[in-house]
Amino acid sequence: MRRALLSVVLFLALAPAAQAETLKYRFGPIHVSPGQNTIELEGNDLKPPVDGWITGFKPNLTYENGVVPRVDVVHLHHGVWVSNFAPLFAAGEEKTILRAPSGYGWRYRTSDNWVMNHMIHNLTPTPADVYIEYELSFQPASAPLSEIRTLFMDVRGREWYPVFDVPRGAGRGRYTYPDEAGLKGYGRNRMTIMQDGVLVGAGGHLHPGGLWTDLHLERDGRRVRLFRSRAKYFEPAGAVSWDVAMRVTPESWRVGVKRGDVLSISATYDSRRASWYEAMGIMPLAVSEASDPAAKDPFTDDAAVKAMYDEGGILTHGRLPENIDSEANQNLHLPDPRKLKARKRNVAKSGIAINGFLFQQGGFSAIKGFPTNLMRPPTVQAGQSVTFTNEDALFDAPDTDQVWHSITSCKAPCNRGSGIGYPLARGPIDFDSGQLGFGSGTSSEVTTGSAVYTTPPLTKAGTYTYFCRIHPFMRGSIRVTK
Repeated sequence: MRRALLSVVLFLALAPAAQAETLKYRFGPIHVSPGQNTIELEGNDLKPPVDGWITGFKPNLTYENGVVPRVDVVHLHHGVWVSNFAPLFAAGEEKTILRAPSGYGWRYRTSDNWVMNHMIHNLTPTPADVYIEYELSFQPASAPLSEIRTLFMDVRGREWYPVFDVPRGAGRGRYTYPDEAGLKGYGRNRMTIMQDGVLVGAGGHLHPGGLWTDLHLERDGRRVRLFRSRAKYFEPAGAVSWDVAMRVTPESWRVGVKRGDVLSISATYDSRRASWYEAMGIMPLAVSEASDPAAKDPFTDDAAVKAMYDEGGILTHGRLPENIDSEANQNLHLPDPRKLKARKRNVAKSGIAINGFLFQQGGFSAIKGFPTNLMRPPTVQAGQSVTFTNEDALFDAPDTDQVWHSITSCKAPCNRGSGIGYPLARGPIDFDSGQLGFGSGTSSEVTTGSAVYTTPPLTKAGTYTYFCRIHPFMRGSIRVTK
């Protein structure tokens, strides 16, 4: 069996008559093909051996030797622990640690059916084997806890790949989705409460560029803010990488809700410096139907709820070494494509092929010493478009045998070290192809369903540079002539 319980650590519980355990699990090995970025579903039998309560959750991603991969090499795009067809826990590369507030827990039964939904992103042309590790804080069934369940909310609703694009400059530098997307009456980011109860926890998930997720509640035509999960970027350049932690609600946060109340969430991104493609805005909530005297009603205890909102959230961990974008923006001493002589030939009539992780005309890799003669940009006349064909993604090939690529404009010279925080999508003309390829099943929403993309007209003379968002070391340039 390829999955195993790593260890069990016993410690004294807060409840006098109960013991608590820390259960450590390692799911894998998961083979990640070169460039892989697929959504996979697998049965998960790594769960507690007896009935009880889960009161904490801590995720990670490692190699066989326990080393945690750097986010610019392999990272956990997302993992969702599904129990009985509903999300139980979720994690992204920010690796938020979840803790149930005192007196609460997620009820667990050995008959529960667990499934792992994972999307692991290999940013390199080298295959890898990785493991999803997680710790569960566990108490026996006799512990006197109140049951909580997870409400999994995202701004796109129940989709396999709930993403949206953030155009550069939208929202005057801060873009909130779906509010500023022209989706009046949008319902996918909303959820109706079916039973009186209490919200006891919340925490957000964003992609690079994200600033915060907001939680609101509506009742009888009135609307109130409940919580803002802010992103804390350790990266000095700000909101450009996975070097981040998300704030979650503190231990004392309790909000009373009534049947018929409507919860909604939104996500806000920094759109000043770049466009952000395939962004996310997710906020799992912990809700209980138990009576809690500490719960504050948003409308009758509005001052107390506002005070909780103003207090904000807490970070569950500090800076993660693997999330430091150490390779991004390093000077590789590569030539500036704008200063190179153009190739003697124009862009081929068939366009530019992508093959072997390289744009075949004018393409280069963000590695020191890349041959200058291969970097020379091909030419097109002003007003023309350029077509790209991803030959690394074949229509009949399984998802794991394909390599998906994007063609995304970046600001010249676009020749520095790759990472999550460089390059950024901020070329003089914004364009992005999406992930070119033929995803199937759960990955069908990840790709465009095509291997071909044509840019908008390149109207002004000059050198245009671009990169692949999925593999940021892949770069290319085109010279536009009058």
